[in-house]
Amino acid sequence: MPENLTHREDYRKEKKLRILEAAARVFARRGFFGTVVADIATEAGIGKGTIYEYFDSKEDLFFAVFEWFVRQTGAKTKISISALKGSAPQRLEALSESLMGSWDEIRDIFSLVMEFWSASASSETRERFQQAFRQGYSDFRGIVSSLIRDGIERREFRPDVEAESVAAALVGTWDALLLQAWFDDSFDHRIAAKEFLDVVLRGLSLQ
Repeated sequence: MPENLTHREDYRKEKKLRILEAAARVFARRGFFGTVVADIATEAGIGKGTIYEYFDSKEDLFFAVFEWFVRQTGAKTKISISALKGSAPQRLEALSESLMGSWDEIRDIFSLVMEFWSASASSETRERFQQAFRQGYSDFRGIVSSLIRDGIERREFRPDVEAESVAAALVGTWDALLLQAWFDDSFDHRIAAKEFLDVVLRGLSLQ
């Protein structure tokens, strides 16, 4: 591939990422309906027309921000999981601590999650967002259930455990704890997650 073509592609990728990051900040501050494309252009330090070179509409840009957000959080989760060592209980504890510990990084843009959930109920964007949410939750449940099944195979957990059901409950709990932390600064989601997981692990244990 010619060097100038590679340079041009890299430039476009960098500019697209800059737009996505700027859009994420603006959508988080103002919400989807309170944001106009000009706000995002100003935040990104580019002309309004430049945004339309990359995205057809504000709706398309918002969904692209959603996909970018999911990739970012998903990549961090996978990196955390790949670094986990020890027994299945220890790995579940480490995963929970990693997820709860990510709050400081995502607190300022967590309102985006609320906007994404709202979009999944909107008549105009429902199908697009619901499909993406279904896939995201399915992937995450799969990761957690594989850790539980590994614990069963290693005789660390009871053989009658329904891994998929426990994984779904854990994912739902972690989700809800971060939501409560967003609404209430005094709520200690880390302690709540640890104590809840302790109860779950005692129920899974063979002993």
